[in-house]
Parts: sequence; C-alpha cells; structure tokens
Amino acid sequence: MRITQAELEFWRSPLQIGNVTFTSRVLQAPLSGVTDLVFRRLVRRYAPQSMMYTEMVNAKEIHHLAELPRLMELDKDEHPVSIQLFDCRPDFMGEAAQKAVAEGAQTIDINMGCPVNKITKKGGGSSLLRQPAVAVEIVKAVVEAVDIPVTVKTRIGWKDDEITILDFARRLEDAGAMMLTVHGRTREQGYKGTAKWEWIRKVKEALMIPVIANGDIFSVDGAIACLQETGADGVMCSRGTLGYPFLVGEIDHFLRTGEKLPQPTAIEMMQCAKEHLDGLWEYKGQKGIFQSRKHLTWYCKGFPGAAELRDKLARIDSVEEGHSLLDGAIANLLARDQEFRIAPAESSVL
Repeated sequence: MRITQAELEFWRSPLQIGNVTFTSRVLQAPLSGVTDLVFRRLVRRYAPQSMMYTEMVNAKEIHHLAELPRLMELDKDEHPVSIQLFDCRPDFMGEAAQKAVAEGAQTIDINMGCPVNKITKKGGGSSLLRQPAVAVEIVKAVVEAVDIPVTVKTRIGWKDDEITILDFARRLEDAGAMMLTVHGRTREQGYKGTAKWEWIRKVKEALMIPVIANGDIFSVDGAIACLQETGADGVMCSRGTLGYPFLVGEIDHFLRTGEKLPQPTAIEMMQCAKEHLDGLWEYKGQKGIFQSRKHLTWYCKGFPGAAELRDKLARIDSVEEGHSLLDGAIANLLARDQEFRIAPAESSVL
C-alpha cells in the first residue's frame, strides 16, 4: 500500500459540505436498527470528529405523529451529526427536515439507496433512482425548507443493466444537494457481490460537490484502497462497524497520523459488548435486551468458543444473563493467557 504525501495532506484537510466544515473524512453510515444513540456513543468514543447518522426516519410518520420518534433523539451537544430522512413526498420531507434541524441536526441526509422492499414499494429509498424527477423535487423541497446542508445517499443504479448514477447525480447536484454518498452497488445486488468502486470514481469526476465512497469498507487498508481507486472526498463505513464500533476511529486515526492502531483484543471486544448491552438496557428497557441479541452476536468472533457464545447470546432475556455469558467468556480468555486480536468482519452480517 503506497501512499503519497499529496494523498495524506488531502485526507488530513477539512471536509467542506456547503457552509459547514468538518475535520474528519470518515463517516459512520446510517444503519436501520443499528445506529441509535447508544451505538453512536460507542463509535464516537473512538472517532470524536466523525460524522454520525441516525437511523433513517420516515417523513410520513413525522407528519402524522404528535411526538417525534425516538429515532431522531440526539445527545445534547452531539456533533457532528446528521438525521437521515426518507419518503417520496417533497412536502413531507421538507416538513420533516425542519423538525430535524430543531432537534440539532447539522445536515439533513436523504435516503435514496435503501434496497429493502418495504421501503422501495412505497416509493422511497433506491426506488427514487427510477424516479429522478421526484428525487429532484425532494431535494429542492428540503433545500428550500432548511438553511443547513442537504446531502443524499444513494446507489449506482437499480440493476446491473440499469446503472443511471451519473445522470442522477448531476441532477441532484443541480437541485441543491451539497454532498453525495454513493454505495457502489445496484439495488438488485443488495449487499451481495463486490462494490463497483469504479462507478464512484466516475461520479466524483462528474460532480463539483464532495462525493463520499461507501461499500466494502471493512478495514483501514480497504478504506485506503477505496480512496485511492475512487478519488472520493471521504469514506463511509457501514457493515464493517457491526459488532466493531472501533472501525471509524481506526480509519480516521490512520488518515490523520499515518499510523495503524492495534486492533482490539477479544477481551476488549467482550467488554465493549457488555457496555453496549448496558446502554441498550438503560435506554430502551426490555426492548433493548431483545435488540441487543444481534449486536452481541456480532461482537463474538475470532476466539475459541465464539460460535457457542453467539448461539447463547442470541437468546438472552435479561441484562444479567448477558453479563453472565460475557463475563464467562472473559474469564475463559484470561485463563488461556493468550491474546486474540480481532479484525472487523470482511463479509456481510445483514
């Protein structure tokens, strides 16, 4: 991995999004069912300057609910942070964006990339790749509604023989989008196959606004390879952070210093898992315990007994049960007197 001085200087320079300056070029992706306030706190501990995103918020629900959904809840003085919205109605999106600003969002991100059927069937997410005129009207409505930068996260197209990202991206830029994050897969791919980074480079070459690369960022080396291949203004980490909230900070540290941090040991992973469990319990009660099951299983990898531990953690019903299992794993690792350093997963867990 050969890195030039010019590349290092660029990666260490601020990222300008509209009228807002950010000091990190590594972003934590919005992930449904994952990037709640508890998860963002963990990621931010290791990446205090990186942009965090809420889970995507349904603008239609905001329009009809008397109270804002908990998905939009931010920590006091949580910065930098963006609230991501989705829907196909420009007026609802503009209204939701104003409420997001009132909650403290520094940017508004519009989801035009989610491939899930229940989202696309209602005209949201990646279905907007097939409705560019509607996508443009949404961006215009949100830009008009707020005075903070409006950004978009999308994919390269609907399917392999329908890659429309270049025209789509230009239209979004003309509509007022201040940054575009491109996941290098089509909607048809979902999370399968390999991200087509070459299309992100084409988008970067076509636009004047910042372009962030997303897809297959699982390690520091992967992030550097992506930045070099795409020429993107930054990288957004998504699946690589599942059960590994250290990743954004590891990449950010390398871009700032040129040095790699040591990867966490299995014991440190179990301790982080306990903290994640505690946070979900304190924040969401029993619902948090149920949600913790998937998170806890993601932490368990790369050490003896991990598979059996995953199976048990996937069925916990209380914080005490989770603590008992994780403490037992820590005791077993200590007894082995052997250090197991854990790398982020290289394959999908979604």
